[in-house]
Amino acid sequence: IGHYLQPKFFAEKKGRSTAPFASRIKKEEINNIMRRSMRQSERYIMMKKAGHTAEEIEKAFNTPIEMRVFSWNGPIDTLMSPLDSIRYQKYFLRAGFMVMEAKTGHVKAYVGGVDFKNFQYDMVSEGRRQIGSTIKPFLYTMAMQEGASPDDLSPNVQPRLADENGKIWMPRNASNKRVGEMVTLRWGLANSNNWISANIMSKLSPYAFVRMLHSFGLKNKIDPVISLCLGPAEVSVEEMVTAYSTFSNGGVRVDPLYVTRIEDNLGNVISTFTPTMTEVFGEDAYNKMLPMLRDVIDGGTGARIRFRYGIKAPMGGKTGTTNNNADGWFMAFTPSLVAGTWVGGEDPSIHFDRITQGQGAEMALPIFAMFIKKVYETPELGYSETEDFDMSNQFVATSDEGKYEGEDEVMDYGTDEEDGSGAGEVESPAVEVGIDGIFD
Repeated sequence: IGHYLQPKFFAEKKGRSTAPFASRIKKEEINNIMRRSMRQSERYIMMKKAGHTAEEIEKAFNTPIEMRVFSWNGPIDTLMSPLDSIRYQKYFLRAGFMVMEAKTGHVKAYVGGVDFKNFQYDMVSEGRRQIGSTIKPFLYTMAMQEGASPDDLSPNVQPRLADENGKIWMPRNASNKRVGEMVTLRWGLANSNNWISANIMSKLSPYAFVRMLHSFGLKNKIDPVISLCLGPAEVSVEEMVTAYSTFSNGGVRVDPLYVTRIEDNLGNVISTFTPTMTEVFGEDAYNKMLPMLRDVIDGGTGARIRFRYGIKAPMGGKTGTTNNNADGWFMAFTPSLVAGTWVGGEDPSIHFDRITQGQGAEMALPIFAMFIKKVYETPELGYSETEDFDMSNQFVATSDEGKYEGEDEVMDYGTDEEDGSGAGEVESPAVEVGIDGIFD
């Protein structure tokens, strides 16, 4: 993030009066966000407890003082008002990343944020953001359980569906590839086609889908609406990793295990812990889903992990991007590991304006790609790039339709595209913040 994605974000926002917020965000909304952030700050809470008046607090927050702020090149000593410092912190993109062993639940990597000292909110287990198209494998699994096949055909046309209030819902698609044709469900998932997902949803019960999502391990309250098929549900990275463990385990969910045993100071074992396992879906659905999710990586919206990063290991996964590029997701699993990556702004209103940088395949996928590449380059870790899934009973497609032919998705009740390798000095926006009229 610090040496590739963040400089692009700074460059996009440079000189914009709304920065770091998106250009579509109105001044009044920005002011409300800043007021809320100010009132949640430690400085505000302490001043309030000390009995300071609202006028005194406002003056203090607008008075420049010497302070040290975060930058990717090291701390910066500067003169800045506390209110400006809050806005400055919002320039920095946030991330959550978790990896666990698929069969044991042993957590192998856990990164709750980009820098604990300055950004202490845990975006793995505490933060919940909309999951976009990473929800689609759950929908397809439900369809497979109901007897659907990856080779089943669906019209690639914009559907007109009645929502839960009787209003017409017509989801958008990011790509115009093969519009008007009959396409397979396999192609629909590999290309993250919203219309195909909506068609599937129209044949299933939103209430049953909510129950299915909870069985996958998603804990939050989820509204049973028809647009649920495009991922408006807010979920944590931890829950998504738990859910995707099913695709590496034959339909069995394995919950994360952070502690395997507790010993006293003499080495006596006080307690031991084993992973909790729950069967979510059966072997038939698994045998259909695994090849489809591998298609996403081998020739679909996650294919850059192959052609850009050169990773050849067998794996499946799914990219995800929410409306306005507010959230970028990448979920991946190998025979041994399952991983989840989320990247976005502190607030959903802070995001890239252009999909080329704001999609999940651009923001989140590179983090996993660089991680797994290093894992395979370290033999002592015990994970082999040649380890493969048991394909003895897997579904064999009758066509070669799993190839990627367009952009990825935007959730849109709607899009997912580069490498993250350039290093060097990262420009800081510290001297450019200049916030005026917050309390006008």
